[in-house]
Amino acid sequence: MKIKITLFIVLLFYALQAKAQVETIKRDTLKEVMITSSRIDLPFKENSRTIVVITSKIIKNSAATNVADLLQQVAGVDIRRRGTAGSQADLYIRGGGFDQTLLLIDGIKMDDSQTGHHTLNAALPLEVIERIEIIKGPAARVFGQNAFTGAINIVTKNKLDNNVSINVEAGSFSQLNYSLTVGKETENTSVIAHIGALTSDGYRENSDYNNYNYFLKGIFNKKKQPIEMIATFFDKKFGAQNFYTPPSWGFNEYEETQSSLFGVSTTFNTEKFKIIPRVYWKRGQDIFLLKRDDPSFYRNLHITNKVGAETNASYKSNFGITGFGIDISRVFISSNNLGNRNRTMANLFLEHRFKLADDKLDITPGVAVTYFSDFKFHAFPGLDIGYQLSDNLKAYGNLGITYRVPTYTDLYYNDSSTSGNPNLNPEEAFAQEIGLKYNSDRFTTSVAIFNRKATNLIDFVRPDATATKFVATNFAEVNTKGFELNADYRFKINEFNQTLSFGYNFLEDDILDQNKDLSRYSLNTLKHQFITRFTSKLFKNVRQNIIYKHAERTVGTSYNVWDASVIVDVHKFNFTLTANNIFDADYIESGFVPMPPSNILFGLRYSF
Repeated sequence: MKIKITLFIVLLFYALQAKAQVETIKRDTLKEVMITSSRIDLPFKENSRTIVVITSKIIKNSAATNVADLLQQVAGVDIRRRGTAGSQADLYIRGGGFDQTLLLIDGIKMDDSQTGHHTLNAALPLEVIERIEIIKGPAARVFGQNAFTGAINIVTKNKLDNNVSINVEAGSFSQLNYSLTVGKETENTSVIAHIGALTSDGYRENSDYNNYNYFLKGIFNKKKQPIEMIATFFDKKFGAQNFYTPPSWGFNEYEETQSSLFGVSTTFNTEKFKIIPRVYWKRGQDIFLLKRDDPSFYRNLHITNKVGAETNASYKSNFGITGFGIDISRVFISSNNLGNRNRTMANLFLEHRFKLADDKLDITPGVAVTYFSDFKFHAFPGLDIGYQLSDNLKAYGNLGITYRVPTYTDLYYNDSSTSGNPNLNPEEAFAQEIGLKYNSDRFTTSVAIFNRKATNLIDFVRPDATATKFVATNFAEVNTKGFELNADYRFKINEFNQTLSFGYNFLEDDILDQNKDLSRYSLNTLKHQFITRFTSKLFKNVRQNIIYKHAERTVGTSYNVWDASVIVDVHKFNFTLTANNIFDADYIESGFVPMPPSNILFGLRYSF
């Protein structure tokens, strides 16, 4: 019935646009957006990969309060949440695992050597994000390990002018969110500062949270040689009921995580050279209690530190653009479960973009060579090819070898139901993709077919159905293939801009044939995923946003979720009403944790 309702609404939207004025919409499109997540900076239109860009305008109309909820609205991206406000959410792209997607902040790699469960702990508050670049498919050639199935680069804003923004939100489950964002501009300096909190008593037993975030970015010495500094600190405390154990066990789990980053970089530009040196320090901390009120019963404490230095460069010549660089980092972990360990990593990359056939054909071969102190040398070659069929239409294809070394949890974690495996081999895969993308002022679309053959994939698996322990294991081979379609159509009603967006992703793999009923993480792949968004403006100061998400997983479960928001602008005030899971769908995204029922959130923002 809900599918029929969805089809009706889609047809209604098309009927509305059929009566709308057919005129050129004067607006910025993605053509001019410069993709900075690739080693060679290229306009969105010229890239020969599947890349999705979430702009700050889309973020404002997303009905989301955090990055995890925002990424859930992108086809091909699977966010499996264990609660609200992004307290813990796992990130998957195109059927990969939560350890196989790399998150970057302004190009700084935020991989966590303890576990990929913490990837989104580093995600920034929405108020300071300029855009999010989502690169689907193997990206190890560009970023090295962990970019196994894709990468997500969060690009922060460079300035907010002289602006102060105060935001307060309150709603169901005693939700209370508040933040202060300040921008300060002088002739030689730009500064952005943010402090915020997301709190709730929880929508079920032991699901309360208190999440605090702090962000500071400064650009100094702008007149001569600009120096960019970024500092973040995120502190999360949350009830983790059934995050890791089934309800029948009766534990009252609790977790606290911290994630911080400090980075300094600059850019040297000449007519032919662009060089970006950077140094950074990333820290993570994780405390887990199996019994919230009895820390002595079972307690894990992990502290990780990563320090790194890198230089990325590009050189323009008559033969094209060459990208090259090196990054060196060292990871330290101190843990009462995983032990005290360290790893040194070095990554050297090289790629060159050729343009032939009157610049219609682009060919970009490249390779990354990586050294791990505990897994030695590995190389990731790859190739991107694109052909400009017309000014707006491009055909493209890419292939590459990708790779991931085990996390310390994979190697050494041990408790009554889980056992790591120090003899694990790294994961490897060979991936291919072909696609078409079209971009005009009114219509943007992309379609892609992809295939990935992976070996030695890592999952926690029971040896047989009677075993009580899940043991980290390498699979012999897993084949994944899929199809993806994304489209945005922009039109006008009564002089106001409207946007209708669709996304569909289909995945098929053979994991079920290999470890049915025995795997802890791999079985929940999204087989069908359909997402549609209608962003409308029918009155001068009022904007509406409706989002529909359909998911069907390989184990046969499916669900339909509707979200919506209304935004009213009155002078310097901004009023919002956000409704999530409007029709009260009953569903689970990960493990044993049911997602929240229907809920609402009221917001007020004042800017001056």
